[in-house]
Parts: sequence; C-alpha cells; structure tokens
Amino acid sequence: MTSRTFGRLRAGGAPLVIIGSFLIAGTANAYSAFAPDSPYMFGDWGGERTALEDAGVAFSFDYVGEAATILDGGYRDSHVTKYADQFAVGANFDLDKLAGIPDAEFQVTMVNRNGHSANDRLSDPDAPIGGSNVQEVQGRGPVTRLTQFWYRQRFFDDALAIKLGRIPFGDDFATIDSNFQNLAFGGAQPGNWGNNIYNWPISQWAAVIRTNFASDWYAQVGAFNINDSNLENDNGFDLRTSGTEGTLFPMELGYTPTLNGMEGAYKLGFYTQNVDNRAYGDGPATETSDTNTGLYYVVQQQVTTRGGNPDRGLTLFSMGNANHGDTAGIDRYLSVGATYEGPFDARPQDDAGIGLAYLHVNDDVNDYVDYYNATPAGLSSPLPRQGHEYDAEIYYSFNLTNYLALRPNLQYVVNPSAVDSVDNAWVAGTTIQASF
Repeated sequence: MTSRTFGRLRAGGAPLVIIGSFLIAGTANAYSAFAPDSPYMFGDWGGERTALEDAGVAFSFDYVGEAATILDGGYRDSHVTKYADQFAVGANFDLDKLAGIPDAEFQVTMVNRNGHSANDRLSDPDAPIGGSNVQEVQGRGPVTRLTQFWYRQRFFDDALAIKLGRIPFGDDFATIDSNFQNLAFGGAQPGNWGNNIYNWPISQWAAVIRTNFASDWYAQVGAFNINDSNLENDNGFDLRTSGTEGTLFPMELGYTPTLNGMEGAYKLGFYTQNVDNRAYGDGPATETSDTNTGLYYVVQQQVTTRGGNPDRGLTLFSMGNANHGDTAGIDRYLSVGATYEGPFDARPQDDAGIGLAYLHVNDDVNDYVDYYNATPAGLSSPLPRQGHEYDAEIYYSFNLTNYLALRPNLQYVVNPSAVDSVDNAWVAGTTIQASF
C-alpha cells in the first residue's frame, strides 16, 4: 500500500452522492450496515453488493488516515501534529462472468491524497537527499489520480499471466504485507530509493509477464514506461505517452512456501532502466549518467502459531535494496522486524509489530556537497553533509471490527534526513483504516 490499496476522495460532488446511497442501502441481507462481522462499514447494500460480485463486478471503497506528532527533536524541534489521508475507489470486473472471456479480469482504481507531513518539521530542508517519511500515506500532491487501469489474462491454469495497462510498480514487484506507518517499512521499497520507479498512487503504462512454474515458485518481468509528467498534479488522468524518457525493466524470482502450515514469501529482484539521471560527485549538478541499476530482496516468514491456529502467531521480515553508486541518492537500505497476529486471547483479531530500518546516502552526494559549498552560492548558503538514518517503529493495531482498525504507533528517527546535526526525534503516530 508504499503500495497500499487505501485512499481518500475529496468531500463534495459525486463521492457524497455515492456515500449517501450506501447509507440508504444500509439494510443488507448478508451484512447489515455497521455490523461488526461485516467486511464493509455500509454492509451488503441490501444484498446488491453480493449480487454484483456474483455477476462479475466487485467494488472497493477504502480509507486510511495517518496522524503524526513530533514529541521531541527534529530539525525545528517543534511539537507539531500533521495529518494525511487518502481514499481509494475501485472496481474489479470478472470478464469471464461478464463477457465470456475465460480467466480474464479488468481493474480500475482512483485514489485521492490530501494532508501534510510532519517531515516538513522533522528533516533538514536543505538536505540534497530526503530520508524516510513518518507518514507513508503522504505525498504526490492533493489530487485525484487514476492509479490502476489494467487488464490481466491468465493461461494454462494460471501457469502464465500477462498484465497490461496503467500499473504502479509496487502492485507486482517487491510487495510485502505491512501495517507500519513509517515509509521505510512499507512495500515496494525500490520505489522509495531507486530512480524513476513510481509507487502508489502513481501509475505508468506497463506490461508484466508472470509464470508460476511450480506450485510455490514464480518468476516475472516487467516493462514500465518512464515519464516524469506522470508526477504532475495536472496529469492525474492523463493517459498520454508523449514525453516518454525511457523504460524501466524489473525482474523478480519468488518462492512462496507453506512450512508446517505457516506461510512465507522470499523474493529477489533486479531492475535497470535507460534514462539519464543526476550523477553525483565532485562536479556541478548538471552532470548525468545512464547507469541506473539496483538489487532488492524481500523475506517474510511466519515462524509460530498460536494454539495451532495458523491465523495467529509470529512473523519475521526483512527487506534490502542496493542501488548503483553513480546515480543513487540512497545507495543502501535494510530493514528487519517482526509482527504478531492475535497476540491476546481476548483480542485474537488484533496485531502488533516492531521494525528497524537503515538508510545510507551515497558518499558521492557528499563529494557534490563539498564541491557546491566551495562555490560562492555554497559559501552563502551551504548544504549539509549526509550519512545515514535509522528508523524504528512499534505499533499495536486495535482491529475494532472487520472493517475498522485503529493503530497507534511510536517512532524514533536517528539523524532525520541522514544529517547528524539534526536532533534525533520521537514521533507519536496513529493510523485509522476503514473499508466501506
């Protein structure tokens, strides 16, 4: 959700009409509105939602909001609270049921983000390279975007799948299940540190081919159109390819075993792309290089059960990313952590997590900083040297119903924005997550 499927639409207009219709239709057959066991806050729409899914159309309406309060430290040492959120509206079309096309589906999702980040007060604004974000849902502007618009066709009993359309990188590559609020623990980490890799809610024209060559092994490759105009707020629904700069080619090998009833995921990936990017070093900011490659891995394995129940227990995870030094801002990233599903018998639906992440700024960035600070502009307003940042987070998720979760967390950031002169910071966060 990094690559989450949650978002926010602005209040007003059609969204309010839609929500109002849900409230009117709240007397459901299978699930009533606000029933604790319902997967949706507004229930089954009097049975219409289930009827639509049986006919081949499945809707999703999801919200996530994240608050962050700086308790101590940071660049400005201010006790500020910031809030960011998003609403996602999606529909999946089963084309076998709707049009008689076997093993085919079409997905469309619109996402709107709003709000502000506490990192504006946490990080050094002059740092050439940014660190992590204590609110992973924040970013890419307060605008509605077309985030998913793709067609997928499966062949040979799902041994082969081809996916075409507007696709975020993190939908398919370097994915991980995560409920952390800090960006350093979310999915699709190459999109946070690599060049020209766009995570949710940004999509790109792309093609992904996946083969499941064994019951628990797969391999996939992709080709993603690189066009920085996709980042502009005015282009949230722009499907043009004009302005194309090149292509990103990711590939991933995955192993998804079930060991003694406990699920795991092991992923190893590589990516390369053919666009000139800023080359750091002892020289002006105009220097570029087309050397843009990276490696990543994702490991997630459940290691215990609770009372023999595989839906409860301890899961360990780790992620890592290395980028080529010529053009990398962050050249090394590593995280480790653990989550626990159903920690208490009285609240078996809750979960908790703890994680630690490390980011390292490319040494060539400091070569540029030294070069710049020796110029007249740098003597007047010098840039800070950067090194590494550590991020730690612990959270507890109160899953109040099947459709509503409240997730307080505490974060500690060492060297925010990887500048050691910035005070280490304590941040209190809260995530609210709902499905309507």
